Amino acid sequence: MSRPDPDQLLDKLQRDEQQRQRGRLKIFFGASAGVGKTYAMLQAARRRRDEGDDVVVGFVETHGREETQALLDGLDILPRASFDYRDRTLTEFDLDAALARRPRLILVDELAHSNVPGARHLKRWQDVQELIDAGIDVYTTVNVQHLDSLNDVVGQITGIRVSETVPDRVFDRADEVTLVDLPPEELLERLGQGKVYLPQQAERAVRNFFRKGNLIALRELALRRTADRVDAQMREYRADRSIERIWQARERLLVCIGPGDAAPGVVRAAARLAASLRADWIAVYVETPRLQRLPDARRERTMQALRLATEFGAETVTLAGTDAVATLIGYAQTRNVSKLVAGASSRRGVARWVRRPFGERLAERAGDLDLTLIRAREGAGRAFAEPPDAGARAWRNALSMPREHPSKPRAYAIAAAIGAAITLVASAVSERIDLANLVMLYLLGVVFAAVRLGRGPSVVLSFLSVAAFDFFFVPPRMSLSVSDTQYLLTFGGMLLTSLVISHLTSSLKREARIAEKRERRTSAMYAMAGELGAALATEQIVGIGMRHVSEVFRAEVAILLPDSADQVRQKIDASDSASQARLLDAGSLDADVAQWVYDQQKPAGRGTGTLPAAAALYLPLKAPMRTRGVLAVLTREPGELDVPEQKRMLDTFAAQIALALERVHYVDIARDALVSMESERLRNSLLSAVSHDLRTPLTAIVGFASMLAQADGDARSAANAELIEGIQDETLRMTSIVTNLLDMARLQAGGLRLNRQWSLLEETVGAALRACRRMLAGRAVDVRLPADLPLLQLDAVLMERLFSNLLENAAKYTSVDARLAIGAARIETDGKPFVRVVVDDSGPGLPPRLADRIFEKFTRGEKESAKPGIGLGLSICRAIVEAHGGTIGAANRIDAAGRTEGARFWFTLPVDAPPPAPGIEDEEHDIARSDVKP
Repeated sequence: MSRPDPDQLLDKLQRDEQQRQRGRLKIFFGASAGVGKTYAMLQAARRRRDEGDDVVVGFVETHGREETQALLDGLDILPRASFDYRDRTLTEFDLDAALARRPRLILVDELAHSNVPGARHLKRWQDVQELIDAGIDVYTTVNVQHLDSLNDVVGQITGIRVSETVPDRVFDRADEVTLVDLPPEELLERLGQGKVYLPQQAERAVRNFFRKGNLIALRELALRRTADRVDAQMREYRADRSIERIWQARERLLVCIGPGDAAPGVVRAAARLAASLRADWIAVYVETPRLQRLPDARRERTMQALRLATEFGAETVTLAGTDAVATLIGYAQTRNVSKLVAGASSRRGVARWVRRPFGERLAERAGDLDLTLIRAREGAGRAFAEPPDAGARAWRNALSMPREHPSKPRAYAIAAAIGAAITLVASAVSERIDLANLVMLYLLGVVFAAVRLGRGPSVVLSFLSVAAFDFFFVPPRMSLSVSDTQYLLTFGGMLLTSLVISHLTSSLKREARIAEKRERRTSAMYAMAGELGAALATEQIVGIGMRHVSEVFRAEVAILLPDSADQVRQKIDASDSASQARLLDAGSLDADVAQWVYDQQKPAGRGTGTLPAAAALYLPLKAPMRTRGVLAVLTREPGELDVPEQKRMLDTFAAQIALALERVHYVDIARDALVSMESERLRNSLLSAVSHDLRTPLTAIVGFASMLAQADGDARSAANAELIEGIQDETLRMTSIVTNLLDMARLQAGGLRLNRQWSLLEETVGAALRACRRMLAGRAVDVRLPADLPLLQLDAVLMERLFSNLLENAAKYTSVDARLAIGAARIETDGKPFVRVVVDDSGPGLPPRLADRIFEKFTRGEKESAKPGIGLGLSICRAIVEAHGGTIGAANRIDAAGRTEGARFWFTLPVDAPPPAPGIEDEEHDIARSDVKP
């Protein structure tokens, strides 16, 4: 056993995690009705009930069989839902009741059943999928003829084609498949005994479907299909445990879709081949100019075949090209395709020689590619195709391939006028120009007609040009007869050249239109991706997404986002209100459908199998982590989104919008997380300060007080002075810490109000030194303030606090014998006067990389130390200076040898014009006023 691949192990873990969140699906699989699938399902359900599981019968059809009906006794049966349809009341499986009941296991018979119009889903297998997604286990039954990929095979064997089918992916994704088998002889015996159908029905069934040969063939299909599934499970088991590498290179099939009736049969055959090879497959249709001229009915069949391929799990692609074979081969080489699958032609006789079959032309140029030709039964797809409607026109618009409609009579008249004008010009210059050169004038006219008028008028002009040249200029003139046979070669060359030029010009014009439209589509997608990448708010993303989707798909668009309760709501603002408001006014926006799409993370509405009667298409905006909302699209032209490529492009738009919404969501989360982290850091710092710096002085105060209480006699009187001094110091220290906390709280709350008065700086410095004399502990402070310093408008109390915090910080991080210095000078900054104050110390200086952060809250020079303080003093200093209109900073003082001499803190204060000194007249006036008595 080799070492497991980590990626495979991770993928398996993810799949197992998803499986644990979903319910389990068990299918009882049989070759035909009557083999005992429902009977076996009920027996298994009763065993589960006996084991203690909550088992509910959601829908079981007994067909009047007594032994089957007996197994229902004792089981909890869910009441059925009633629906009014064509003046009749029909009952169906009640999906909502099942989801509300939420049993551990529910029985839902007949997986391929089609629901009554008005039910939530078109098919019962969709009901089962929703139950599984809700975490409910499901037991169900299905016959081999109901598998979609085998539907046409069974139809060819039995001559009866059933209309109710189940996609193979549902069968393949089932957690367990139990084959209920019965030999044909026993089944026919049961049928004769009336255990399958009533006697009259049984007799008709034996003559048609239940022939022994049919039963043998159906039994073989069921056994083979079950064997394929078992083989796939074994290979998955071996791959999960890395027993050996299964594939050296993965197979990829490319099936060629044509406009014929056999296209659905080719798609089904390719689906079976891809399933047997466990290979990816691509369904490709090449739109050539010839195919564009086909009727809408045949083009609609092609679109139906592409949709069928999408249901089978294929990737669908539509290409444009003039040579279908070359386009297919080139695309196959680009996608590293290993096998080609195409339909075999039944063309015979002269038709085969006029135009060789597509399969033969493909085989000649396939090279190393393996080619498989499928001979599908002619007419098999006619019942499949729907009547042509606006879907064919929408398909051409969606594929950016404008159809060349027949030119109007006016265009042909213009072409004839061009020929007449050229003939008049040629008549005027025919005497001076050789006849061979006159031909070039007619060729220019053909080119002009092909570019401006289209293919038909240019072809008509080609023939008119040859006739006019012969009649007016080739001897004998004014006659269509030709005297010199060499002119016949000229006529033939001229006609052939004109036709080729007309064809090439029209083709180039068509290719240019296609390229232009596709370039606009690509530009629109690129533009939306760029705008979404630059969007920073949810409202911007909603507006950008709605605008681009509306422009590209010509639709009314709405984006519904969830609220805190996960209820989707309409998001309307000034940028996107127009489109969404029209949806609301028209009543086309169904909030209940949107809520279901958001909850189930599946599309619903128009063009889907869920609630198809809804006017709009609802797509979940699924991002990698979760669904971010719902995109509602109401197209103006029916069938606009029926084309697989158009649907895929809309899915791409929805994915980009979802990714942008998730990106903005996590940006907001990151911003909130950053704020929370900062708040948590501040809270922890504050708790640390309270627990450490306040507890220490409180403990000292309690200790000193206890000593005073225990001292007696002479010891008490001798220790009083020292203990009282210690109590006072610790009280002042605690008061300082509490003051800093209160000051910072006041600053954070925006409650700082300055009481500005004209003051001298030396008075403020002196007051701060007196307040800090105990803190400085005998350190020498050198104050050098120039005598010519101007008066400053200061809040004296806050400014004293500023100097006190700076001096306290210097005393905290310097030794007792350190020297401090306070200086000031008048400076000019940007033409404005300031006073710059510096406070120097001779300590160890600032720690590296701390100068830029030292004024932030709760920042300390030493993170963990016995030094008191909580890191708020310098932060308060910055707030005080900035409130006065100044700036503050800190740096290390470096000597000539590059050594650190200590730290320097500096700040600036603005110098305002002082008030004028009162004069003598003013003093006399004041004295006179003071003498006046009231």
